[in-house]
Amino acid sequence: MHGGGLVLGRNVGDDPRFDRWCSQMDCVGVSVEYGLAPESKYPGPLEDCYAGLKWVHENAEQLGIDPQRIGIGGASAGAGLAAGLALLARDRGELAVAFQVLIYPMLDDRQATVSSQWNDPVWPPNANRYGWDSYLGGLTGDQVPAYAAPARAKDLRGLPPAYLSVGALDGFSDEDIEYANRLRHAGVPVQLHVYAGAPHGFDTLAPATALAQRANRDVVEWLSLQFAQCG
Repeated sequence: MHGGGLVLGRNVGDDPRFDRWCSQMDCVGVSVEYGLAPESKYPGPLEDCYAGLKWVHENAEQLGIDPQRIGIGGASAGAGLAAGLALLARDRGELAVAFQVLIYPMLDDRQATVSSQWNDPVWPPNANRYGWDSYLGGLTGDQVPAYAAPARAKDLRGLPPAYLSVGALDGFSDEDIEYANRLRHAGVPVQLHVYAGAPHGFDTLAPATALAQRANRDVVEWLSLQFAQCG
């Protein structure tokens, strides 16, 4: 699922990642063109993502992929949708998910952490508030379900293995680190990477930097291991 704060972007935004990953790991990449807020509010975009996952399962043979090795993921808002999709797929029990890749995920609408108030130059607090308000469409407080804001989930048991990465200067860093810890406490295999000195979107905005290249190597290494282990 592509990024864009739930209000921007297209599925072709994932092409640069897939250009690398598909050749490096001999895998197939599929990106969902989910509806954008505020025109498409929760649960519309998440149901689009669920429909995308279902389509991949139903067309696994035609796509030439192993249905036991289907993972989900994304960056920023797309990673938040992926985390919500993992919860939804677990609870519906219809579609298997082998793993989840959450790259600086947008997880918590409450903006209650210290880092959520930092003036990240890429995605500052006011932009984050607009994205959440557009997506939630008037839902507030206890009305907000965990499928929409995964940080609100009370039970993380039974979720697929997870990879989380975030920059140490990212406004999402506190909520992402906390979510990784909660996954670990729930017995979910999780690998967390926090990159010193990195703001939101550092790996795509400055892909030639040593830090971005290291982050890309780290996720490919983990993904390669998942493909080798599952199935």
